[in-house]
Amino acid sequence: MHSSLRRFNFRLAISQPRAVIRRLASSSAEKGTYLPPTSYEEDYRWSLSDPESFWAAQANQLDWHKKWNKVLDNSHQPFTKWFVGGELNVCYNALDRHVYDGRGDRVALIYDSPVTGTKKKYTYEELLDEVQSFAGVLKRHGVKKGDRVLLYMPMIPEAIVAMLASARLGAVHIVVFGGFASKELAVRINHSEPRVIVTASAGVEPTRVIDYKPILDQAIELSDSKPQNVIIYQRPGYGKVKFQSGRDLDWDSEMAKSSGNVDPVPVEAHHPLYILHTSGTTGQPKGVVRPSGGYAVVLPWSMYRVYGIKPGETWWASSDLGWVVGHSYICYGPLLAGLTSVLYEGKPVGTPDAGQFFRLVSEHNVSMFFTAPTALRAIRQYDPDCVEGNKYEMKNLRVIHSAGEHLDYETRLWAQKEHTFNVPVLDHWWQTESGWPICAPCLGYQDANWNPPKDTSGLPVPGWNVQVLNDKGGQTESGELGRIVIKLPLPPGALSTFWQSDERFANTYFQQYQGYYDTMDAGARLEDGEISVMSRVDDVINVAGHRISGGALEEALLEHHVVVDCAIIGVPDSLKGHVPVAICVLRNDFTGDTKQVSAELIKLVREHVGAVAVLKKIIFVPKLPKTRSGKIARNTLSAMADSKPFQIPVTIEDSSVFPVILEEMKKAGLALKAELPK
Repeated sequence: MHSSLRRFNFRLAISQPRAVIRRLASSSAEKGTYLPPTSYEEDYRWSLSDPESFWAAQANQLDWHKKWNKVLDNSHQPFTKWFVGGELNVCYNALDRHVYDGRGDRVALIYDSPVTGTKKKYTYEELLDEVQSFAGVLKRHGVKKGDRVLLYMPMIPEAIVAMLASARLGAVHIVVFGGFASKELAVRINHSEPRVIVTASAGVEPTRVIDYKPILDQAIELSDSKPQNVIIYQRPGYGKVKFQSGRDLDWDSEMAKSSGNVDPVPVEAHHPLYILHTSGTTGQPKGVVRPSGGYAVVLPWSMYRVYGIKPGETWWASSDLGWVVGHSYICYGPLLAGLTSVLYEGKPVGTPDAGQFFRLVSEHNVSMFFTAPTALRAIRQYDPDCVEGNKYEMKNLRVIHSAGEHLDYETRLWAQKEHTFNVPVLDHWWQTESGWPICAPCLGYQDANWNPPKDTSGLPVPGWNVQVLNDKGGQTESGELGRIVIKLPLPPGALSTFWQSDERFANTYFQQYQGYYDTMDAGARLEDGEISVMSRVDDVINVAGHRISGGALEEALLEHHVVVDCAIIGVPDSLKGHVPVAICVLRNDFTGDTKQVSAELIKLVREHVGAVAVLKKIIFVPKLPKTRSGKIARNTLSAMADSKPFQIPVTIEDSSVFPVILEEMKKAGLALKAELPK
């Protein structure tokens, strides 16, 4: 038993809202795990017809300091509140609970950094030690319930320690990508007004080392809000930073002084766990607020029900902690569920080769991993025959889950091949705002004879009342492209508002369709109820009165054996209103004639989408501009092609590709007056 822990009184005898709460009925059962129910259909009906009893049953799996007096308060839509009156601590449920239940020696976190050559494992007990110590550091410097702590960190274990330590004190954390530019970092500092900022000396990229301290110092200088302290983790081997007297503190020195015995602070269920700023913001950002209670309830449930992974197995989400995936499925979800989570500081390719995903899965016995289609496409581009990947055996891998962009058929087919990953690749769909999956195959409900969907994002997940509406607000026909909306109330775990901006929250998502949350995504409901999510509404192109999904065109282009990535944008046309333009990336080993490829691509689009698509212009580039989560900057590309003023999104991973794309556009007769922003 953990020597410095004192048992906190979170255990309660909570009356069951339903006669039977499903839990594992085997000899290996443990608190916080769930039985596969009779069927997906039963749970989905239950979640919509009686959401209060459905989610109360799941909430009973956690440890609460104080039981809720009302499961759902839906009286002030769209400001839904779950588990009203209930109090808990998310850090306690993610760490202490497992240690107290005898699982402290289970590995909680595996850190793997090919860019630094570092690997390290933390058991639940060891991770709790670190978190308690850093919580003591924050507490000693005045951090208390409701204060904000901003993290400007690379993908290192200390970032997760700082997240959990903030949650332990009831503080609200704000994670900003390490290496983010000073101007945008200053906007987030101003917006959240953190008492303390936690950073590291450097971030290590494939081709360079980024010194964080000068960027952060400039951001603080630009900001009206000044932190009381900056705590700096100095990475071994990457130099020492210059400290500002009276403000800056050394991580290691502060940890050495910490008593390490900090009780978790109970917070109300609707208390913010974190603020996450949406990507691509300019000016005043949209700060998504995540409520603690509902989030803690749905994440472990989603690990078992949606992803189908079991307690004690190893899970990996190949994302950045700065994205919602990093919050939900690197940090909180796996730990709340008692899993082993992998934290990877590297890229799909280039750190040092295209075999790193395979190595990591093999070396750490990963059972399932979550990635974006763009990562799979990058591996295919650099190693189409999987020469690097075939060096590793992946005996434990059962499935790959994909989200972030539409998963096209060709990428799925390549990744599932015997010489590649040789497991099913399942598409699913959700958003920063939702915090967890909206549509998915829901693997936790399936038996061994189940056939996964091949061309959709799966069925609506229990709790999400998904509808597809036409321009008039009516239900679409089966297969008809429409706007995807969610009937209120939103389930637990979804955003509750924007930070200090309730009015903007209400106006952004709930104005156009009364009683619904507007996802701003386009797709279709099929006859079997599955949802095919194709693109953002902004990416739907109107060609001569026909609404065409850019995602459908991209799907056709990616069927060509040399095309590994692509983006469709719409450009104005005097006759048809708009016409599609394709921007394509070819395999690295391609040496043929691009004119021949263009002709073949135009033929593919005609065969799969129809002549109305009128694809005539195809541009070939070495790579596409993408955010760290794998999203393509299509709106920026459209503005460039139309010679409109544009800004390069601050979340783009490599902006050096823009001059190349602009030059290729001009060769194709587009972007003739466009200029790169200074």
